[in-house]
Amino acid sequence: MTTMGSMGQAVVHPLLRYVESTEKELRAIESAPGLNLEFHLRLGFADAALPDMSLVDILSCDDDWVMPHEHACTPEPEVPDGRQERRTKGDRTIAQCQSLDQAGTMTGVRKVAAASAVGNTIELYDFLLYGTASALVFDKIFFPQFDSRVGVLLAFATFGAGFFARPLGGAVIGHLGDRIGRRSMLVVTLSATGLSTALIGLLPTYAQVGILAPVLLVLLRIVQGFFMGGEQGGASLMAVEHAPPGRWGWYGSWVFIGSPVGLVLANLAMYLSSRASGPDFLSWGWRLPFLFSIVLVGIGLYIRLRVSESPRFVRAEKSRLPIAEVLRDRWRIVLLGAGVNLGFTIFIYVLSVFMIGYGRTALKISADDLLIATVVGSVAQVVAVPAFALLSDRIGRLPVMFGGAIFQAGFAFPLFWLTDSGWFTFAMVLGFVGSAALFGPSAAYFAELFRTRVRYSGVALSFQLGAVLGGGLAPLVAQSLLRTGTWAIALYLIAGAVLSGVCLLVIGSAHEAEPAGGESDAQPLSPAQS
Repeated sequence: MTTMGSMGQAVVHPLLRYVESTEKELRAIESAPGLNLEFHLRLGFADAALPDMSLVDILSCDDDWVMPHEHACTPEPEVPDGRQERRTKGDRTIAQCQSLDQAGTMTGVRKVAAASAVGNTIELYDFLLYGTASALVFDKIFFPQFDSRVGVLLAFATFGAGFFARPLGGAVIGHLGDRIGRRSMLVVTLSATGLSTALIGLLPTYAQVGILAPVLLVLLRIVQGFFMGGEQGGASLMAVEHAPPGRWGWYGSWVFIGSPVGLVLANLAMYLSSRASGPDFLSWGWRLPFLFSIVLVGIGLYIRLRVSESPRFVRAEKSRLPIAEVLRDRWRIVLLGAGVNLGFTIFIYVLSVFMIGYGRTALKISADDLLIATVVGSVAQVVAVPAFALLSDRIGRLPVMFGGAIFQAGFAFPLFWLTDSGWFTFAMVLGFVGSAALFGPSAAYFAELFRTRVRYSGVALSFQLGAVLGGGLAPLVAQSLLRTGTWAIALYLIAGAVLSGVCLLVIGSAHEAEPAGGESDAQPLSPAQS
C-alpha cells in the first residue's frame, strides 16, 4: 500500500483512461452488481496501489466479500450449514478484494465519521434538550396545578413518552434503512426530529389553553422519539461501515461523541437563555433553545447530504423483509443487546436528567450551577468515549464494556454520598467518564452482532428496546424511589449494571460459538471482537 503521491496518480490516471476508452469495460461497469463507482473514485483509488486486477474484477467485488477486523476478506457464508466456503470470481482473490476494501482514504473515512457525528449531535441536542427542560421548567409551564415534586414527576413522564416510540421508530426506520439505504433515512430522521423540536418551542402553556398544552407536548415528544429511534443506529453504521478493519470502535465512537456533545449544547443553550432572559425565562426564554434547533438542522442537512452511501450497504445482497429476518433469526441477540444497553441508559439518564431535578428540589442547588456541572461532566465524557473505544480496538469490546458495567455498579452509592456532601460537579464528572467504558465501544459492538443485510434493523431495534426500558423510565423510576431514599435509587442503578454485565457475558459466549463470518462481518470467534 502507498500514500498519496506519484503512486496514487499512477493508479488513478490509467483507470480513468481505461474507463473512457474500453467499451467492454464500460459494459461491465453498467452490469456490475451493487456498483458504487462514484464512491470508489472519490474515496478510494488515489490512495492505494491495487494488485493485478482488471476493472471488471474491481467492480464485481460485492458484499459476498466482507472486511472483518482480522484484516482478511472473508466471504459471508450462504451455504445451509453455515460453514465457510472459499469462492472466487474470475481472477479475483481474497487478497485482491481486501485491497479494494482498504482502498478508501482515511480522509474520506474521517469525513463520513465526522458527518455522522455532527448529525447525531444535532439530533441528541433536540432529544436531550427536552430532558433538561423537564427537570428545570416544564413542571411550572405545563403542570402548574401540582406541587413541585408531582410536577417534576409528570414532566419526567412526558420525557419517557418519547422513549416508548423509539423501538417502533427503530424497527420501521431500520427496516427501510436496510431496504432503501442508510443515508436517505438519516436525512429523514434529522429533518423530522428538528421540526418537532422547533414546534415544542412554539407550544402554548397550560395557563393559555389548559390540558391541551401537555397533550400537544406529549404528541411532539412521541414524534421526536419515533425518528430518534432510527437515528443512532443508522449514524453509527455509516461510520462503522466506512471504517477500515480493526478501527470500527474508534470511528464508531465518533458518532456516540454526539451524546455528550449534544448534552453540552442543550445545557449551554438553556443556561445562556436563562441568563439572557432573566425573569422572563419562564415566559419566553425557555423557548429559544428549541427554536434554535432549526438552525442546527439546516447545518446538519447540508453536511449529511454531502456524504456518500455506505459502501457495504451498496454491495450487500438486500433482504426482502429485514426486520422479519432479524426477529426470526436473531431475536435472542436483539433481546440480549437490549439488556446491554439498558444498564447504560439507566445510569446515564439518572445522571443527566434525574440528578438535575434532584439537585434543584432536594439539594437546593441553583439551576445555573446544575447546568454547569452537567456541561463539565459531558465535556469529560467527550474525551473518554473515543479513548475507551480505541482501547476496545486493542484489547477487545468485552473487557472494556464489562469493566464499564462494574464501574456503574460500584459508583451507585458513592454518587449520592458525593452529591449530598457538596461534591456535585465532581460526582458528575466521575459518572460521565466511567460510564463511557460501556458506551464508547457500543457502536462497533452492536454492528458486529448483525450481518450487513439486516444490520440497521438489528442494531436499531436492540439499541432502542434497551433505551425505552432503561433511559425512558429511569428518571421517572428514580423520582418515585426518592421517597424511599437515595439508597433505593442506588440499588436500581446496580441492578441495571448487573443486567448489562450478564448480557455481555452471555452474548460473548454464544457469539464466539458461531463460525467465523457466520452471522456478522466481524469474526465472532476472535475474543477481541466479542
